Amino acid sequence: MRIRVALVAVGTLTMGYAVLGALADPDLSPAGVLLFLAGVVVGHDLVWMVGLLAAGAVLTRFVPRRHRPLARAAAISAAAVTVVALPLVLGFGRSPDNPSALPLPYGRNLAVVLLLVVAATVLTGLWRDRRRRLRTGGKKSARPGGDGPRPDGR
Repeated sequence: MRIRVALVAVGTLTMGYAVLGALADPDLSPAGVLLFLAGVVVGHDLVWMVGLLAAGAVLTRFVPRRHRPLARAAAISAAAVTVVALPLVLGFGRSPDNPSALPLPYGRNLAVVLLLVVAATVLTGLWRDRRRRLRTGGKKSARPGGDGPRPDGR
């Protein structure tokens, strides 16, 4: 609890410093700042959260319970890598008269990284299943999903 209070205090002080710094800036456009903040809120709540909830529903529907944490971590990693790489893949900032600007095949490289995330996720899931089978002596689970009995006994 103390750590949470300390983090909230540090965050509040940091935001206060940022607001005071912005208000001291003579070139500040309050309307532009408010428009930017509104865009961030709309982008977060109407785009990012809807996509996140949809991905969570798909994972819940198709991924067995024992693999969901691993699948969530892989999905979050893939989303983060894609968000960072997307401007390069789309070529933002590429100048036609300067071939040395953004010279690499970013689309292919993004695909390779995403395939590595998928491969690491699948291999980790297989490794965990094998360890689990060895630990239980190869016995099948009581539940059809292979997740074993739930903590509430159902």
